[in-house]
Amino acid sequence: MNNSNSNNKELIEALNQIEKEKDISKDILLEAIENSLVAACKNHFGKADNIRVNINRENGAVNVYAERQIVETVTDPITQISEIEAILKFPKNSVGDVVHVEVTPRNFGRIAAQKAKQVVVQKIREEERKVLFHQYYSKEKDVVTGIVQRYVGDNISINLGKVDAVLTENEQVKGEHFRPTDRIKLYVLEVKDTTKGPRITVSRTHPELVKRLFEAEVTEVRDGTVEIKSIAREAGSRTKMAVATNNPDVDPVGACVGLNGARVNAIVNELRGEKIDIINWSDDPAILIENALSPAKVISVHVEEGEKSAKVIVPDYQLSLAIGKEGQNARLAARLTGYKIDIKSESQVANYDYNSSYNEGYEDSEYNGEYEDDEYSDNYDKE
Repeated sequence: MNNSNSNNKELIEALNQIEKEKDISKDILLEAIENSLVAACKNHFGKADNIRVNINRENGAVNVYAERQIVETVTDPITQISEIEAILKFPKNSVGDVVHVEVTPRNFGRIAAQKAKQVVVQKIREEERKVLFHQYYSKEKDVVTGIVQRYVGDNISINLGKVDAVLTENEQVKGEHFRPTDRIKLYVLEVKDTTKGPRITVSRTHPELVKRLFEAEVTEVRDGTVEIKSIAREAGSRTKMAVATNNPDVDPVGACVGLNGARVNAIVNELRGEKIDIINWSDDPAILIENALSPAKVISVHVEEGEKSAKVIVPDYQLSLAIGKEGQNARLAARLTGYKIDIKSESQVANYDYNSSYNEGYEDSEYNGEYEDDEYSDNYDKE
């Protein structure tokens, strides 16, 4: 390529610098430039099916080659070369062979320089977008800290550092209001790759947000000494969480609560006052259900494992507490344990005809306090 050695060398130096600073392979950039130049050759030769562009990896020299078949009589000069001409240039080849003939156009260096600039800029954008995508894709199903930017309709734009995320109305906790520059914790629901960069959807309502916050706050949860077995959450109001450990020297509930409640209070503050009940997990469904109905006291639990249901008797004065405001305590207990829970007070049970069966007595009750994991189910309460 005439009068372009310095430009060629500058190109290679520039690509070396980009490789070093942007971590984008020089070979990937050169291949992209070569491919773009092949397309540019179509304008010059009328077709580019048999054209190959080669850029020297050391000095940047650009050469264009055409694949041509050696024939006795040329009928298509773009794809063929005469036997006589081939003898001079390719003495070792014979009729029928395909050879690569250099056909570098005049002033091709200028075209190459323009294309190189366009390709490099485009490729840098693509690679940076790809790097960003993989960086945030690795955070999917994890917690990140974001800075509130602005409300966009009913959604909120959150800055995560190098990209913005979207906190949709459905993933916002009712009653939570933010101001620009507020720093908040968010659960990364999904990271999608788009032409404009990664699109990140985050949540403040997902139960896993609570789990990840405990992993960050509680060393024993983070290192696996304490395991969070199940979480049931009504975002903005109350969360119930069951924990367990195989270490007899560790109190799993105490570890999560912390000294004077320091650990759990840090998470409650992050969730802006949401109440968190932490209970001991048990493989015995009756004990687990009793624990799950805390803070209410339970007299007895009768479990039907096949039906995944339980009949619970509580003292009269504990009935309202067991059920909770608008049924919340019982509802969360059902979601936490995976059991349908029917709660009755002592006096309600005493009024039944004991000649009838235990189950019939409950079914005929004037108050049927049944709670189950139905429309409230999130399909991710259980590990």
